[in-house]
Amino acid sequence: MRVHICTDLEGISGITMFAQTREEGPAYEAARHLLTADINAAVQGCREGGADYVCVLDGHGHPFNIIPEELHPRAEYLCGRGFPSLWADLEEGFDCAMQIGAHAMARTPDGILCHTQNSRMDCRYWYNGRESGEIAQCALAYGQYGIPCVMVSGDSAGCREATEFLGENVVTVPVKKGYGRECGRLLAPEKAHELIRKGAKEAIRQRIGLCQPYVIETPLRARHERLVERLDDNATPEQIAAAPHVAFEKVCDNQLDLYSFGPEHQVT
Repeated sequence: MRVHICTDLEGISGITMFAQTREEGPAYEAARHLLTADINAAVQGCREGGADYVCVLDGHGHPFNIIPEELHPRAEYLCGRGFPSLWADLEEGFDCAMQIGAHAMARTPDGILCHTQNSRMDCRYWYNGRESGEIAQCALAYGQYGIPCVMVSGDSAGCREATEFLGENVVTVPVKKGYGRECGRLLAPEKAHELIRKGAKEAIRQRIGLCQPYVIETPLRARHERLVERLDDNATPEQIAAAPHVAFEKVCDNQLDLYSFGPEHQVT
């Protein structure tokens, strides 16, 4: 049993402010420990569920977020700068995938640190007319290789979004509930780790075969919108919506070509 885990930082237990996710300062350094602990809980659950091999992708925007000396010894880890492709290792073959530390898409009212790809540019993406966030984007990458996503952990809004896109059989582990973009009610990390471990174990033992790879019809129509100029984290929803945006459209032949939009794709 081979498991691939993609991580993000905004949905990790104990994280509720953007200052914790930027690559600078004591808040970010403390968040790295929280991230590593959530990862370890997922790895432990996978191993208890019967996984023979676990590979973890350090998927937050910075090249190296984890704390190496604190990592679970029964997994391998992809991190650093200069990957030819974030998903190149999926060609080796995996039975299932998980997303640890996921968050809701941009403009989700109760989504803690909600955004899609770039939190300061109000980026939004539509595939075949359906707006999709990073949870769906990650699942689409796995789906390209026939790999089902069997578990998602993050805030309650992100978990709700995971069920909407991936179906009722995916295990979701909410570790916090949002009351604003940087405000929420958090579980203590120790409790969150227990739930993540149990969720991963259940996913491995009971959900493989029930969860299907996430695929959509191709060639797919992709649309991307973003701000013309970056806004601060404290910009209000009204300010974000009123600011000038630019739009791009293209047709993708597969589920990996979802992010890159050049000047030739701009809608005039």
